[in-house]
Amino acid sequence: MHPKVCSRVILCLLFQQVLPGVTVISNPSLQKSIADANILYEILVSGVELDRDNNIVLLDQELASMRSGRAFLSQINDGIPRGHSSMGQMAIELESQRKRQLARDQFDTLVLSTVYSAHRARRRDGAEEDREAWATLLLQLANVTVHELRGTHLFNYA
Repeated sequence: MHPKVCSRVILCLLFQQVLPGVTVISNPSLQKSIADANILYEILVSGVELDRDNNIVLLDQELASMRSGRAFLSQINDGIPRGHSSMGQMAIELESQRKRQLARDQFDTLVLSTVYSAHRARRRDGAEEDREAWATLLLQLANVTVHELRGTHLFNYA
């Protein structure tokens, strides 16, 4: 799946558009207001890519210079596991917690790890086996994300 499409799907889910007529109790702290959510959406839609050191960089320099852009970069580049094995271990730990809701910081890490994995899976200069391993991890993280968003603890039928 193309990272931009993956980002849009995740953001739509995050921004309380899971099911019409259902109020979603949202837990991500990536946004604290609608304005923050709009900026995060703009950041991901305007484009992010990996540099040579496997750090996420924003393609829009104006967004990169904003406080929210710098906070996003700091959180995704410093706040998630960067190696395949450490991210895989995190995914296994999160899968084991399926019976209870993830903490806000765990959910943030999950979503940002999904975005990072999508970019690593699509990276063209790596070995095919490496890209396949990241794609498998991306699928695993996406499954945990969907489970968390669809879990019964998230819905409040008003």
